[in-house]
Amino acid sequence: MPDTDGRDRATHEPSKLVPIGFVVANIVLLYVVYMMFHCLPLLASKDLDSRARAFLEIVTFNVLTVMIVICFVRACLTHPGTIPSKQTGDTTWEYKPAGMMASANLSTNSLLGLGLRELKRSGERRHCKWCAKYKPDRCHHCRVCRQCILKMDHHCPWIANCVGFRNHKYFFLLLFYSSIACNLIIWTMLESVQTSVDTKVPFSTMFMLIFGETLASFIGLVVTVFFLFHVWLMFKAMTTIEFCEKSLKKADYSISSYDRGGLGNMKAVLGDNLLLWLLPLSPPKGDGLYFVDEESRLTKDFDGARGVPKAVPPSKQLGGRGRLIQERTAGTGSAPSSAKGSDKDSDETESNPLMRPRAVSGTE
Repeated sequence: MPDTDGRDRATHEPSKLVPIGFVVANIVLLYVVYMMFHCLPLLASKDLDSRARAFLEIVTFNVLTVMIVICFVRACLTHPGTIPSKQTGDTTWEYKPAGMMASANLSTNSLLGLGLRELKRSGERRHCKWCAKYKPDRCHHCRVCRQCILKMDHHCPWIANCVGFRNHKYFFLLLFYSSIACNLIIWTMLESVQTSVDTKVPFSTMFMLIFGETLASFIGLVVTVFFLFHVWLMFKAMTTIEFCEKSLKKADYSISSYDRGGLGNMKAVLGDNLLLWLLPLSPPKGDGLYFVDEESRLTKDFDGARGVPKAVPPSKQLGGRGRLIQERTAGTGSAPSSAKGSDKDSDETESNPLMRPRAVSGTE
């Protein structure tokens, strides 16, 4: 039977809330150290430049803190999205054995025409044995949340939630603002740390400044590296799971059928409204079920309705790839009948990685 309320049970387990408490404690600790032992003493200085600098740092740091808290709460509480169920009136994804439903044996080209890209090695639609549903592209089952997650990036214990289609933007902005805030603490509080070491100040003040600087440096390094990694993933149109799959298969990271170009890939994470990119508002549009459209690389390079290369004019045939497509399509006048066609069709599919459906082993 499908586990419909698995995520609710998982997130209400007390042990799952420990990492969240740890994150909250670090936010409060760094805020208190920075404000009490750096900003306020600097604001009380008789030097006008120091007071102006303190005012600017206080405003900037508090704005960053507010954004961090909002993004953190939204990343924790926003459901990443799951496969529609028959209770909502959508039976498209209800799993039935191949012998009970003819549509379960759709050809590879038909599945491509429906917008499906990731198939099992047998050419059948992927399905989840725990949720008893067919899986859309980029969907994976999370054993912690105990349900399938749309466009699953990874399960993050620090937010006690999966990072998926509906909360990816909030998680991305959480990393963005956290890295900025930590670097702000590191570089602006460094002077106060040096002053506390060189002059006679209470030991507790020196300890808190050094401790806060060390903690901010460690967290800032980790978060900044992780944020830059997610920026790279965004421009490559990949999730963390897809990156790991490519790493295991030693595949080319530059090839992704979900690639929409630089601007399109950013919109797929941050939303369509450029003015709201840096605000925890206006997430990407869509339902998280289909990712191959007119802007995708798969559609631009190939006829998505038939799964064959588009016609390439001689004037636009650049490089060996263009000549290869012309040679293999010349004189045929028709598309391959199915993914299990002749040897020639099979060879052509292997030669063009974007034309080949993405085979995914297993059911997870």
